[in-house]
Parts: sequence; structure tokens; C-alpha cells
Amino acid sequence: MIENFEGKVAVLTGAGSGFGLECARIAARRGMRLVLVDVQQDALDAAAAEMRALGAEVLARRVDVSDAPQMEQLARDVRQHWGAPHLVFNNAGVGSGGLVWENTLRDWQWVLGVNLWGVIHGVRLFTPMMLDAARADPSWRGHIVNTASMAGLLNPPNMGVYNVSKHAVVSLTETLYHDLSLVTDQVGASVLCPYFVPTGITLSERNRPQDMAHEQPTASQRISAAMITKAVDSGRVSAAEVAQKVFDAAATGQFYVFSHPQALGNVRSRMDSIVQGANPPDPFAERPQVGEQLRAALRG
Repeated sequence: MIENFEGKVAVLTGAGSGFGLECARIAARRGMRLVLVDVQQDALDAAAAEMRALGAEVLARRVDVSDAPQMEQLARDVRQHWGAPHLVFNNAGVGSGGLVWENTLRDWQWVLGVNLWGVIHGVRLFTPMMLDAARADPSWRGHIVNTASMAGLLNPPNMGVYNVSKHAVVSLTETLYHDLSLVTDQVGASVLCPYFVPTGITLSERNRPQDMAHEQPTASQRISAAMITKAVDSGRVSAAEVAQKVFDAAATGQFYVFSHPQALGNVRSRMDSIVQGANPPDPFAERPQVGEQLRAALRG
């Protein structure tokens, strides 16, 4: 738990938009030193300029979080400039949809690379630094927050690659929480599981690797993109509100962070079916019209 954020160091991936940008704004207002990471240079530059205008010290780095050497260089830069970070927000992510058998190998590599490997790299590189700092100073406190999704607790159809990536992040973070508890009381972990929140993730295609630029989406992928965009754009919870929940979790040690707790009924239904050995429940039971629309679109 981090009781006082002033003067502490925060590493924020996906800092150019959405939750990353909103967390950077909160961190700047709380007097933190910021390491801003994004793959989109113009968004990164804008975020860095805004945070400096707020008075924050900023280290900005354009990094593809799926790339191990780039992440390793980032970790070296952070250590050299400010030492171990106190808050690490492994947040960079991309969206993807479509029937699971229609996703190409590159679809899998891209989405798992950013959504999962980006978190893996953040955990494997920054956790040892944080533990070293904790051992050297009994008063030192740190926290790691990994962005998953409600899709990491559910399995909505026509979103298979994304679901897989986010389930893995939930598992990784729960394991990290338990592993940390074995060795320290000074470093904690949380997993963020947002539902439909306007963040810019529906525009992920803008950062697709160049070798994927020529690929045309399948019908199911176009249907998924349209439905998710509609759901996200109609979201009533803002990215800023979710960012505040991230900081509250880091301050209190709360593990699960939800943007829409009311959606947990679907999670409960899934867990009950697992315990009872029943088949997976209808993920649209609470909003059957959504499932009907999706089924009609895919069969049409």
C-alpha cells in the first residue's frame, strides 16, 4: 500500500490515452515523477507536455511493450534516472474480436504480445527492482497494477483472442499477489477489470503492426468491432473515474478493481456453473437482446 504518493515514481504504459493518461494526470497532481510509455509517438508527446505543464518531472519513452529488448531498455532507463518505481501500471492494451477460428496467427501474436507479454515484461523487469528497494528500506512501499478486463472473468463470444489475453492477465496477477505475499509485506498487486469504458481501445487498429496493415477483417470481426464500439461509446463510467479507482487500490491494497461491479452477476453465474459442473451459461442472460442481435448478424 502506498500511503503518500508525493515524490514517488510511477511507470505507466499506454500513457497516451485512456486509463494510462488519466492515471498520469492523477499522479502529476499528487506530485509523482512520471515514466510515460506509449507506442504512439504523437499521443506520448502530448501526454508528456501536459504532465510537464502540471509541474511533473517526466521521462517519456516510445516503447512497444510486446518487445522484450525495448522493455529491458526501459527498465534500465528507469533505474538509471530514478531507481525502483513505486507504482507500476501495466496498462497498454489492444482490442480484437471475431470468431475464434477466424483469427490469424498474426492476430494472436499481436494481441497476446501487447495484452499479455506487455504485462509479463512489466512484472518480470520491475518487480525485482521493487523488491530490492524494499529490502534496502523497511519503510519503502510499492504497488503493481495490471490491466485485465471483465473479459478476463467472462468469455463473451466473438472475442476469443481478447478473452484469452485477459484471462491470462488475471491469472498472472493473482499469482503475483500470492508470490509477493510469500516474500514481502512492502509490495502489493492489483488487477483492473474494466467493463465498457470509453478509452480509445476501439481504435487499436491505428497501431497494428505494419505487416498486418493489408489484412482485411472478416465479417465476424467487423460485427464485433461495431458492437463493441457501440457498447463502449455508450458507457457511463469515465476513464477518469476508473483511474481514481486504480489509485484507491494502490493506497488501500485492494486487489480486484472493477469499473462496473453490477456486472459481477455474470461472473457469479459462470463460477456457479463451474462448481456445479454445468455447461457455460448464456453470457447475455441479463441482456438477451444483445445475444439475439449478434446471433442474427453472424447467421445472416
